[in-house]
Amino acid sequence: MRWSVVALLWLASTAVVAQEGKLQADFRRESERVADACNEFSFKLVSGCAYELFTDHPLHIAAGSMPPQNGFGLGGAFVADKHTKNWRLSWDVDAVGSTNASWRAGGYMKMIHTPPEQIRVITPVVSQPGETMPTKPAKKPRVDLVHPYTVFNLYAQSISLNKLNFFGLGNDSALAGASVFGMTQTIVGGNVIKPVFEWPAIRKLNLALLGEVNGRFVDIRGESGQSVPSIETLYTNATAPGLSSQPGFVQLGEGFRIAPVLWDRLELSYLANFRQFFAPSSSQNSFRRWTADLNHTFYLYGYTKSAAKNTDTNGPDECAPANEKCPEVSRSRNLNGSIGVRLLLSESITSGTSVVPFYFQQTLGGSDINSALALGSYQDYRFQAPNLLLLQENFEHSIWGPFGLKLMADEGRVAVTRGDLGFSHLRHTFAGGLTLRAGGFPMVSLMFAWGGPEGHHNIFNMNTSLLGGSSRPFLD
Repeated sequence: MRWSVVALLWLASTAVVAQEGKLQADFRRESERVADACNEFSFKLVSGCAYELFTDHPLHIAAGSMPPQNGFGLGGAFVADKHTKNWRLSWDVDAVGSTNASWRAGGYMKMIHTPPEQIRVITPVVSQPGETMPTKPAKKPRVDLVHPYTVFNLYAQSISLNKLNFFGLGNDSALAGASVFGMTQTIVGGNVIKPVFEWPAIRKLNLALLGEVNGRFVDIRGESGQSVPSIETLYTNATAPGLSSQPGFVQLGEGFRIAPVLWDRLELSYLANFRQFFAPSSSQNSFRRWTADLNHTFYLYGYTKSAAKNTDTNGPDECAPANEKCPEVSRSRNLNGSIGVRLLLSESITSGTSVVPFYFQQTLGGSDINSALALGSYQDYRFQAPNLLLLQENFEHSIWGPFGLKLMADEGRVAVTRGDLGFSHLRHTFAGGLTLRAGGFPMVSLMFAWGGPEGHHNIFNMNTSLLGGSSRPFLD
């Protein structure tokens, strides 16, 4: 496999050697880097070869966990870019398939507005006795630079999942109600991230305004031959809203995000958004949802900005800007550690006889459809309803190089009606395990969760985005 990839890159780079353009030059340089990294067999060279094959550009291997119960995805990714005077444009295309025949394919375009930096020099002055105009500088001039740029994202993505669990709605659903279904969802749309930096006092908040417009097209299907019944044998459209038909949705969204770092120790990451789901052909499926996601991270040894913080400017298959090398695998002996507390609150609003389709309802238990871990000791997608409350506490610490230890505690619940959502009758679980943040590779976690009354759960996850890359569109 190693040599076939090298041969493919070599052919791509030499086919147009007579008239080499930027893309051909990128392929040629990548083939040279891969050939150098994979020319001999040794443990050190194998790791370097793998690093090139999985992170280099414009072509590399794409890998990552599919949503829970759907296996591990493996495929390919292509990344290209173009710079103009005022824009940085990048294109990202990838496709992966898993062992249970689930798949995901998508194209992502990122447009970053990069006008020439504007420099403003402020020279404070003081007046001399008897002077009407100030002439003497009071102190050293201060230079202000315009900082974060506006980012536009356009994307088209389809995903087909062959095994998703459904246990019924509500916080008291029973294991006896376990069923399975398949889903294909296509998302076409875009979003914008607009940093707000006009006022110095606001600049320290790292405030950004968010907006999105998406078309969502879902197809639900029964799945036979599984260890539990197919969804249509246990549920109807009344008990699983949206089961009988799935109209197309226009989904709008707006919100804001702030992420200040205080005292070089405490990082706050607050996200608030309001989304509207409109089904033009079926108004009874239209609804609105607001979400507040409040993260607090205290760094034990001081704040260090990592590659994973640059998610706005890199595509999902990029771990560094074009023509830059991905971060190397860390071998540092410096200690890194953090303590985190998170509050997630999400409520859905309906009117008249409208309902929230079950396939757009958020879940708790194991990992959700976006591979986020919550109430890990329960089965994946265990609790589902239109309204959700989650509290999480975590401790993460480096062990050696890229390896770390992570401990978590979760408390949460779901509710069919907004009035039932509160801090009573919370489910509780604990989890502990290892993490791997190896340079530009996706983050890997291996966790063991316990504490709930339904047993324990082993959870392995490899993030689908390279470290520093932006996430793909959410599926719920």
